[in-house]
Amino acid sequence: MLKESDLQLIEQKGITPDMITTQLNNFNNGFPFLKIESVATVGNGIVAINDQMASQCIARWNDYKAAGGTVEKFVPASGAASRMFKNIFAIVTADKATPETDFEKDFFGNISKFAFYPLLNKACVEMYQKNVTELIEEGHCAQVANALLDAKGLNYGALPKGLLKFHRAAAGTVHTPVEEHLEEGAQYAADKDRNVNLHFTVSPEHRKEFNKILDEKVPLMEKVWGVNYNVTMSEQKASTDTIAVNADNSPYRDAKGHLLFRPAGHGALIENLNEREAQVIFVKNIDNVVPARIRHTTLRYKKVIAGYLVGLQQQVAQYLTMLDEGNAPLAEILEFVENSLFTHNPAAASMDEATLAQYLRNKLNRPLRVCGMVRNEGEPGGGPYLTYNADGSYSPQILEAAQIDASNPEAVQLMKSGTHFNPVDLVCYIKDYKGNKFNLKDFVDYTTGLISEKSKDGVAIKALELPGLWNGSMSDWNTVFVEVPIETFNPVKTVNDLLRPQHQ
Repeated sequence: MLKESDLQLIEQKGITPDMITTQLNNFNNGFPFLKIESVATVGNGIVAINDQMASQCIARWNDYKAAGGTVEKFVPASGAASRMFKNIFAIVTADKATPETDFEKDFFGNISKFAFYPLLNKACVEMYQKNVTELIEEGHCAQVANALLDAKGLNYGALPKGLLKFHRAAAGTVHTPVEEHLEEGAQYAADKDRNVNLHFTVSPEHRKEFNKILDEKVPLMEKVWGVNYNVTMSEQKASTDTIAVNADNSPYRDAKGHLLFRPAGHGALIENLNEREAQVIFVKNIDNVVPARIRHTTLRYKKVIAGYLVGLQQQVAQYLTMLDEGNAPLAEILEFVENSLFTHNPAAASMDEATLAQYLRNKLNRPLRVCGMVRNEGEPGGGPYLTYNADGSYSPQILEAAQIDASNPEAVQLMKSGTHFNPVDLVCYIKDYKGNKFNLKDFVDYTTGLISEKSKDGVAIKALELPGLWNGSMSDWNTVFVEVPIETFNPVKTVNDLLRPQHQ
């Protein structure tokens, strides 16, 4: 099936023929739905933190850093913002004179409130010799939209979210999400020497623009916050790209007969995360940021979930050391696994001591993450569940709707009964109890990928996504859900989300 030119291409990407075979098998066979024990709720897989516990967690986090603990912020930032402007692209395509839909009326009626408005005004004058107000009044809304999206204007239709002007800041300045993450890092992720490690995953074509912002802003922010930034970047590896297929699952080839490979979603970034060196790593989406004036709740709960993580890790390390020494209180450890890590195995009660000790060691000695969960108020996002593992145990997992069998009424009802969802607010511990790095790729559930419908040059094709970074790619981690306030979740899915009060 593979021609010599195909073999050369996949070798350049770092992909093997066996990987291609596996991917094609996945298209043919599909992925199994996960078996769900229950929805995770407060008291059943989700921990509610009271004020006393929060204070203890924050103190523990401060102690961890004071003792020389290492920390880094990991921010996926490579995706283009094109979906954020889907409705605005439609205005250009239809060459609309005036706003028609509620979305369009909201956008143009409040256009001066966007942080990028001064730049857009300048672009309109340069491109059309009229400012935004004049163009709108004269029935040229499509030109305003084009100035926002086109490369001759602001080029927001092609840039990643991290480079867009999101918020008005002090003294008439405006901030991109990159700058907001720099400030956040200084406020909760600075180590005892005031070093802030921050890692962005970026697309190669945008690295130059990221560096430009960093070169300009980092020296200033170091003075303002009294920190030293160590900002690094990486790109999604070509070896994680997946082959595209036709509707009949045969490899898609373009007019020149070349195979098509596509980026495999954020799950590919487990490779990038695996190369980080810090013990504790915060993972947060690029667009979930707010201006400094309302950042207090976000900062508080970042410290809370980090302190909760550290407390769990310290207990895990103690129990694993006891298991090594042969004096482990097995009943106590089993209670910890069940009540603190929310991992249950009906067979554990009947295991002999040697089998139980091995079971507990296996469950404890793996990467650990604490995930903030917010009350479900209709925002999109994956949900927290207790799902079954291959060994018969069940444990916390974050699932997307596509992983749940829509033809199973019981599973659908479980999904509808969920009280919380995942805002991608994670803090991870990626080293073992002896200080050695885990190989994170060993803990991926490769049966949890997704197949999606796409098009290429007018042809319907299928694309394969790897297990999501916080879904199947962390499937075999120890996972704990902690309830956090909805105020910590402020995503920007569409441009009009920037009109919400928290972004103004």
